[in-house]
Amino acid sequence: MPNYKRILAAIDLSDETEAVLDRAVAVASSDKAELHLVHVVEPLNLAYGGDIPMDFSSVQEQLQTQAEEALYKYAKHANIPTERCHLLSGRPDSQLHELSETLNADLIIVGSHGRKGLALILGSTANGVLHGATCDVLAVRVGQSK
Repeated sequence: MPNYKRILAAIDLSDETEAVLDRAVAVASSDKAELHLVHVVEPLNLAYGGDIPMDFSSVQEQLQTQAEEALYKYAKHANIPTERCHLLSGRPDSQLHELSETLNADLIIVGSHGRKGLALILGSTANGVLHGATCDVLAVRVGQSK
């Protein structure tokens, strides 16, 4: 098993964040690795196709502020320094690829819902991260009873 030096844990700030964060902390602790925490806020115009003739800037700012507060709360809980917290905006998979390369991360940890059928065909963030990553990816199963 590889000995990881720099780990990037991607959290979505949902109820399942703690499961992903707990696994990331455990892996980082066992490898004595530097743990970074990241959340990507998807711009509303991307989520809704960009063709809505409304100004979402104030709503987007609120989302950014709430995400930043939650990110720092999780980081504090896991004893991750704020300089290792990253709040990004854009498509989650591409932002995670870019940040992992910038940080020279050797492991990305993401949550995965284990989707099947149509949801699997349409893809997910975990799937997008897996197929474009230049390092190992650990998908933590969340949202299902064991």
